[in-house]
Amino acid sequence: MGRFFRADPLSRSAFAIAEPGYPFIAAAGFATLVFALVEIASLAIVCLAATFFICWFFRDPDRPIPAEPAAVISAADGKVVSVRPMEQNPFIKGRCLQIGVFMNIFNVHVNRIPCPGKITEIRYATGSFMAASQGAASTKNEHNAVIIKTRGGFEVAVVQIAGMIARRIICTSAEGQEVSAGERFGMICFGSRVDLYLPENTRPVVSPGDKVKAGTSIIGYLPDCDEKLQNAKAGGHTHISGHI
Repeated sequence: MGRFFRADPLSRSAFAIAEPGYPFIAAAGFATLVFALVEIASLAIVCLAATFFICWFFRDPDRPIPAEPAAVISAADGKVVSVRPMEQNPFIKGRCLQIGVFMNIFNVHVNRIPCPGKITEIRYATGSFMAASQGAASTKNEHNAVIIKTRGGFEVAVVQIAGMIARRIICTSAEGQEVSAGERFGMICFGSRVDLYLPENTRPVVSPGDKVKAGTSIIGYLPDCDEKLQNAKAGGHTHISGHI
């Protein structure tokens, strides 16, 4: 069993809800009350169901964060839709490894920091709203890129991408902020995608089609971890596991 830690304080409630969900819940709850008072039962029931769904959608469970050297943690819940090397990183100069995770409406939508470091830049760009599962959505859709310089000196880009329905990107972090792996940094409302752009020699441990959880699933190891693995093997030590 690997070691874990908490990146954020534990929630005070058994069913924690992300703060951006409060206005949606209040609006749906108010509509439920209005229709109930005017005795339009059918609409009151629909609005009540919508209220419960929105509460569930904005759930924000605590997550144990794996404490493994150079591990890259998934920034989003969902399905891995892309694991590919790229000759040109659209957010950081040079070649890279891109790992994309698509979130449907049933996934937890709170996004988390993939590795410890310092946020050097946050870059927001307007764009289209094509289906986030399409590869072209990575750069053509409205998106918000968070650039992190890791403690090992690598640069990593975490990109929140809007989708056909998801049109509200929330980022609660700021430039210059020191961040920990697994720390909450925002969310995208109602389904979308998060892409990671990692150093080209990052060793992925996921494949397209895999299901991952933000803050808990390890999706790869930064290059310096590979060097540690080689040193460990040379010294007769066991290797670091790629999965949890």
